[in-house]
Amino acid sequence: MYLAMNHFDVHADKAADFERAWRERDSYLDGVDGFISFHLLAGEPVDGLCRYASHTVWRDEAAFRAWVDSDAFRKAHSQGKLTGILAGRPELKLWTEVAMDDAG
Repeated sequence: MYLAMNHFDVHADKAADFERAWRERDSYLDGVDGFISFHLLAGEPVDGLCRYASHTVWRDEAAFRAWVDSDAFRKAHSQGKLTGILAGRPELKLWTEVAMDDAG
């Protein structure tokens, strides 16, 4: 498993706009080979900023890299709905699974 996570700092008065932009956007992830899931997480506010993390889960790094090079990626990231909402640039972190424990 491979996980791509973006961390966002959002102006507190724009948090609802940020969440709405994610709910209303087209992710273009349906049918992308190797895509497993997407999650948007809200964290604790810090110094007047709301913190969020989005992450996509992939079968492996190759599937993620293929998506980054795809038209689907370009379409998903050209929607421009976050302008004026973010308090800085998103911070991308990439993770490779080392161990897993499942509830099932």
